[in-house]
Amino acid sequence: MIYPTAQDWQNAPHKRIALFGMSGLGKTYLSDMLRRTGNWFHYSIDYRIGTRYMGEHIVNNIKREAMKSPLLRELLRSDSIAIKSRIGFENLTPLSSYLGKPGNPDLGGIAFDEYLIRQRQHRDAEIAATIDSARFARNADEIYGYDHFIADTSGSICEVVDPANPDDPVLTSLSQTALPVWIKGADSHTDTLLERFRAAPKPMYYNEAFLQKTWNAYLAQNNLNPEQVDPDAFAIQGYASLLEHRLPLYAAMARNWGVTVEADQVTQVRDAQDFTGLITDAIGSTAG
Repeated sequence: MIYPTAQDWQNAPHKRIALFGMSGLGKTYLSDMLRRTGNWFHYSIDYRIGTRYMGEHIVNNIKREAMKSPLLRELLRSDSIAIKSRIGFENLTPLSSYLGKPGNPDLGGIAFDEYLIRQRQHRDAEIAATIDSARFARNADEIYGYDHFIADTSGSICEVVDPANPDDPVLTSLSQTALPVWIKGADSHTDTLLERFRAAPKPMYYNEAFLQKTWNAYLAQNNLNPEQVDPDAFAIQGYASLLEHRLPLYAAMARNWGVTVEADQVTQVRDAQDFTGLITDAIGSTAG
């Protein structure tokens, strides 16, 4: 770890953290809170994915839909209108919409083969955006003059790394830049995440082997063809499996590459001083 002891962390003139874990447990809350202090640079990996690496895919997909309208088709062909994504730190809808959900097109689903293409694009984008953390950490200090740096990683980071491999290129780069910190949820948080997802199912990124297994099992269990699948129903069942699948991966990342804080502890953090204390305790527990 770049901070071998709690004292090293406390004395560091430039503190650098990379938060990871399931979305909804406090990564963005902490990042936003620290950014508002004026001393922390907030690097959102999902935002980087949706702009630098997936932006053209997103816009081209919107253009394909627009071309179905005779009016918009003519305006696009004559270069009379421009289409762009309004993605933001707190609005990742354009990225989610592009990823989509597989299943019946009449219910908003996309063909599974197309879904796989977009999943692979996301994997490549997430790897690149995570490795970009090192460059943004340097720029935060050297160009913008921020004292500290926090990377808000994608919830699917555990799907694009091998936490058991000491030479994993993504985790090696990230851990040389910042201290990876897992925000670990309790069983009650899992229930809350599931309830929230059932109310508003959203597209997710899956490890491809896990996705293929989950998709094939869903088709067999429900005796369905791919075109008959309700995209939301599959997403809900897939998300429940995904939570269970990711837990040991996050745990291995924290055990081999960083530290762990509890989601309940995160809700008690009100300012940068509280955050520094939270990480101090986490490093101390790991060292002990």
